[in-house]
Amino acid sequence: MNVSDAMTPRSDLVVVEIPGSRNDVLEYIQEHGFSSVPVVKDVDGDEVYRGLVTRDDLIEQPDEDQLALLMREVPTVGVDKDIIDAAGTMVAESSRRLPVVNGDSLVGILTVTDVVRAIARGEIDGDAEVGGLATRAVNATHTGTPLPVAEREIGLAGVPYAVVLDDDARMAGILTEVDVLGVARVVEGEASTGDSIAEQDSEWSWEGIKATGARYLPTRNVEIPAEATRHFMTEDPVTVSGARTAKEVAQELISNDIEQVPLVSGTDLEGIVRDVDLLEGL
Repeated sequence: MNVSDAMTPRSDLVVVEIPGSRNDVLEYIQEHGFSSVPVVKDVDGDEVYRGLVTRDDLIEQPDEDQLALLMREVPTVGVDKDIIDAAGTMVAESSRRLPVVNGDSLVGILTVTDVVRAIARGEIDGDAEVGGLATRAVNATHTGTPLPVAEREIGLAGVPYAVVLDDDARMAGILTEVDVLGVARVVEGEASTGDSIAEQDSEWSWEGIKATGARYLPTRNVEIPAEATRHFMTEDPVTVSGARTAKEVAQELISNDIEQVPLVSGTDLEGIVRDVDLLEGL
């Protein structure tokens, strides 16, 4: 199976064009649930691929507005590449998506979800039991954790989720980056010189920039509601046992539009099966 058989073609992609703003990307991600948006530029009437802006980029750089500085370079792939080889590149490069290019032109994008969908359909091997593929180290937070703190925990852990535990350390739900960005908003303001901008010293705020010089400077920050995580998490998440196959779990991920699912034994949490774990099993 080749990349062309599984990729999302250019005709179905939403892209942002240089010059543009971070608000364009945030709007697309919030409205459509995208994890990334390709960036293109018009060069003498031809559309040229330049890079990607991901939801991680928006979270990590809340004061940056220029797409050229927000976007990142990721590995690309050709349409004739074998999909299993492409999946191996994703795993090796820790990249959730590979732009599919023909020269400088963007012809599609292959994502982890596209590969998982192929596993779910039985188009590539999915017979391995997920008990041997699951990640045993689980990122967790508490139901009462303020959402900005839970977001920071997710960022520091380098994963797109946190399993939410109650007072008895039992799983009460799951919180994802998508949940956080769904309620985030960009706020504009100004601060005088020498002051901490946007509560820079607060434990529960994303940091702005430090003002310098004898003037007022415009600022930009991402604002996240400070209510407890329990109000934003998904309660009673889908779970799987270690005996389920990669194909079965892939079907659960696709049908529920999720990227990871807790691995349980009875009522005990034993790990997490991420979509990328299924790729590692190919």
